[in-house]
Amino acid sequence: MANTETSTTITTTTTVVAAAKAATAAIAETIVNKVLLGEKSSNKRPGSETKSLLTNVNNKKKKVDDNIQKSISTGFDHHHHHQYNNRTKLVDICPRSPSPPLSIPSSPSIDVEVENLPNSSQSALRTDCQLLSSDLGDISQPSFRESTSAHNTLQAKTSERVVLMTGYEQSSVVQPLLTDLYQISMAYAYWKSNKHQEIATFDLYFRKNPFGGEYTLFAGLEECLKFIRDYKFHPTDIEYLRATLSSYIESEFFDYLSQLNMNEIKVYAVPEGTVVFPRLPLLRIEGPVLKTQLLETTLLTLVNYASLVATNAARFRSATGADKTLLEFGLRRAQGPDGGLSASKYCYLGGFDGTSNVLAGKLYGIPIKGTHAHAYVNSYECLEDLSERELCDRLSGERRPFTNLCLQYLNELGPILKILPEETHKGELAAFISYAIAFPTNFLALVDTYDVLKSGVPNFLAVARALHECNYQAVGLRLDSGDLAYLSMKVREKFHEVAIKFNLSYMEHFNIVASNDINEDTLVSLEKQGHAIDSFGIGTHLVTCQKQPALGCVYKLVELANSPRIKVSQDIEKVTIPGKKNLYRFYGHDGKALCDLLTRIDEPEPQTATRMLSRHPFLEQKRAYVTPTTVRNLYVLYWADGEIKVPLPTLKEIRTYAREQIDQLRKDHIRDLNPTPYKVSVTDDLFQFMHKLWMKSVPIGELD
Repeated sequence: MANTETSTTITTTTTVVAAAKAATAAIAETIVNKVLLGEKSSNKRPGSETKSLLTNVNNKKKKVDDNIQKSISTGFDHHHHHQYNNRTKLVDICPRSPSPPLSIPSSPSIDVEVENLPNSSQSALRTDCQLLSSDLGDISQPSFRESTSAHNTLQAKTSERVVLMTGYEQSSVVQPLLTDLYQISMAYAYWKSNKHQEIATFDLYFRKNPFGGEYTLFAGLEECLKFIRDYKFHPTDIEYLRATLSSYIESEFFDYLSQLNMNEIKVYAVPEGTVVFPRLPLLRIEGPVLKTQLLETTLLTLVNYASLVATNAARFRSATGADKTLLEFGLRRAQGPDGGLSASKYCYLGGFDGTSNVLAGKLYGIPIKGTHAHAYVNSYECLEDLSERELCDRLSGERRPFTNLCLQYLNELGPILKILPEETHKGELAAFISYAIAFPTNFLALVDTYDVLKSGVPNFLAVARALHECNYQAVGLRLDSGDLAYLSMKVREKFHEVAIKFNLSYMEHFNIVASNDINEDTLVSLEKQGHAIDSFGIGTHLVTCQKQPALGCVYKLVELANSPRIKVSQDIEKVTIPGKKNLYRFYGHDGKALCDLLTRIDEPEPQTATRMLSRHPFLEQKRAYVTPTTVRNLYVLYWADGEIKVPLPTLKEIRTYAREQIDQLRKDHIRDLNPTPYKVSVTDDLFQFMHKLWMKSVPIGELD
């Protein structure tokens, strides 16, 4: 344990030292630059006062270096008595060996030969030297190690605060400070008014289905639960808040935040991957109002994009059918690294089969797919560029003259494909040959760099036939431009002709992959036109959700201290459904979902084969009787007593569940043109309760 603490001290001290030396160098360099630039046009020799001030810079820098070494010694003496936070993740390379003395390299030299400098403004230089002295001081003193006045030292202590946070603590941006300022402001106001322990209930839901459709896939629940589980303000968070918030906020509030956890919170939610609809609470959060309030922004950001992009992926899947392969190629177009990873994860959940994102494959177990870019084809100009021209036979191991075989079969393909073999681009052929030699069992070529039908396809088929000669099978080709429907049909015709000519039936079924800025409308159009594409690589429109960039989830208070709360508005969509509620899904005899029903928390659970009245939440005239064949309670208690209460499914299991959920909807609910709205209803008891509270909350006007 002692050696582990030593390792931590070494790491922390080294970072502090580096920051101090960088600050020394930066300030001194600034002073020198001012000297150099202050009177650039002057031909005067530097005065004696200039020399004295610059000498002071160098002396001060040496003093800082000496104090750094002194601080290191003090730090090693101190670490045996210091206990680090138990959340700190330490790396101890040699736990049983004593820690060697720490060797700190000296900071870059900033010594200045004043005779080589022009004359400068003495007053400005004196001011900067005084700044250097006051900013650096003696770092062995406590003032360098801890802030005495948070508000006036925030800027000066930035580097120190950074080193206080370990790599473990910085590993995820999903942390308590990933929130809006007003959440923390309200938390203080709740605390200040001694209201913070009142039990609240919040609903997280959305108001309208995205992309002009009538369903949404719920995603992001697992990340929400992890966030709640790991909720903890770190010392650096508290330091930052002390320095940033109003100076009159009591120290006890920050002490309260430093001890805060979410053990008193309860989270009820529909399972991740469930098909959901407007106004249905996806999560019901219960607990002390201060804590439930602090969760709002982060839960919304975790659910909003995840559900949006998962729904987008599901719609792309519905547009193509289950027999096509969908690959997510959107990393380069996503909104940053986090957006790229989230897109890969939730597109897979929504029905995609793989991703080009290697890190997402590692983190989430998603199959990774990809071939090569146009740049690889362009990198070859002719066959002479090939340094490797042979390929080992898969069965015999014999080295075969692979390049010569490709040329032989290209000549044989000329009459079959009605092309001139000598006119195909030989740089493209060389690129295909080299790629096939590198990946003989997974050869899939990009064929639109020059001309698809006159060069790309003939070159691909020549290499594919040569691979067969060496006992391998090519996979297929990719189209990345042009009329995808027309080109895919023509390419399939060529495959058919070659398969017959060479009596190789598998060649007729080579995989045709299409990319090129594909969106949902493109897929629908291709299905109507007819095409021969097997797989789609989709990026920009998928991960950026260009058709609708936000889902619009909201987080609303519906109960406080056992008293229902309602948000009223002239916009009916924004009126909330008050109180704690349960959520049920009714199914008909064919297994398809009929409607969803919200009930008050104390109402009895609906029964199968029992006729009951369901009502539109806001329109009095819209109501119907329903007799369900099956009733399903959609809410699960996922978090309570400081732990996740049920085992969480794998991403692959959620993906399968989501597909089953969509299959339980009628086709008219999921069609792309004018889909039928799904019915979200409330019991008569909840309807009467809500409207009575609504009327009570709206003031009565008076006409003059």
